[in-house]
Amino acid sequence: MTTSDSVPELPRVNPIRLSELPLRPELVGQEPYGAPQLDVPVCLNVNENPYPPSAAVRRDMAKAVSEVAGQLNRYPDREALDLRADLARYVGFGVGVDQVWAANGSNEVMIEILEAFAGPGRTVMTFTPTYSMYPEYARNTHSEYVTAERNAWFGIDAPAAIEAINAAGADVVLLTTPNNPTGTAVPVAVIEEICRGTEAMIVVDEAYQEFADTPADSAIALLPKYGRLIVVRTLSKAFALAGGRVGYAVAAPAVIDALRIVRLPYHLSATTQAVARTALAHAPEMLERVDELRATRAAMSEWLRLHGLEVVDSQSNFVLFGRFADRHGVFQGLLDRGVLVREVGPEGYLRVCAGTPEQTDAFQDALLEVLASARVLGHDDPAATAPTTQESTS
Repeated sequence: MTTSDSVPELPRVNPIRLSELPLRPELVGQEPYGAPQLDVPVCLNVNENPYPPSAAVRRDMAKAVSEVAGQLNRYPDREALDLRADLARYVGFGVGVDQVWAANGSNEVMIEILEAFAGPGRTVMTFTPTYSMYPEYARNTHSEYVTAERNAWFGIDAPAAIEAINAAGADVVLLTTPNNPTGTAVPVAVIEEICRGTEAMIVVDEAYQEFADTPADSAIALLPKYGRLIVVRTLSKAFALAGGRVGYAVAAPAVIDALRIVRLPYHLSATTQAVARTALAHAPEMLERVDELRATRAAMSEWLRLHGLEVVDSQSNFVLFGRFADRHGVFQGLLDRGVLVREVGPEGYLRVCAGTPEQTDAFQDALLEVLASARVLGHDDPAATAPTTQESTS
């Protein structure tokens, strides 16, 4: 007797609907997070490095995965000690392995930070416009989420920030530099002033730090002086390892111990650790396109300005540009021509990431066609003063 003979066939469609499930109240009506993943010729919407690892690096990654495959019946090193040691060497600044923690992307690192230091009855604060996952991190850890506005140049002024942090009684403060989606940087001197002016945990999200004009100007340099400072980074961007899902935190050993308390057991697979260690072993080669992408960003910014558009000064691998009376129309016009950018950030702006020369040419050609019928808002246009919103993804 076969299974099909003995077991009745189940209905093809489950009759229950999402609205009928006993969701937590704050999840009712929410949509899953994520930027569009569309099959188009030119994808410039999620700030990826457009250049994959070389054939030689891929061979070494495959070899490393093959070697660990013989032990996949065993759990991986739950402390990821070898990977953390490699990350410490890469980071520099005299950082030790006990000051580094790794997880599945910087997203998981941030969730662990809020699990450890935020939560019910505690407040998470950031400065908008900024990364749109932050409120979701707060929601998912039952933390109160409050914001203050960045200044007119999308930067952060230390005195105003300190006043806002202390007025809100913030327990955790998220500072993004270079900021997503604006690309603007917060100087280390400003971060230090904020660290001095509050007792909150200060989390500096440096996901795009390698693309900055001075990447060595990092908040990691402040760690010896401030025990409540955490710097978060990723291998997704500059290392072209978005599919590898590896992010990491650098902080005082006590902070790392706190993250170890809340981490899931065996949260970082053996294959992920092997691939990440291979990438770090080839760091110079993995990062060799960073200078090119930095130059592409600068050239793209200048091109956009020459064509009458407002461009926010960026220290990342993307550019926020506008302003458009109908930014969705411009977004759709580009998409109709096979170019996918991101409809995020302050009203009227779009964001495009630095791509290959061919991708950049395709974007510029498409945008010129769209601009022929688009209304660009000037600095003095009343419609250009619409309120900002926090947005963006990776």
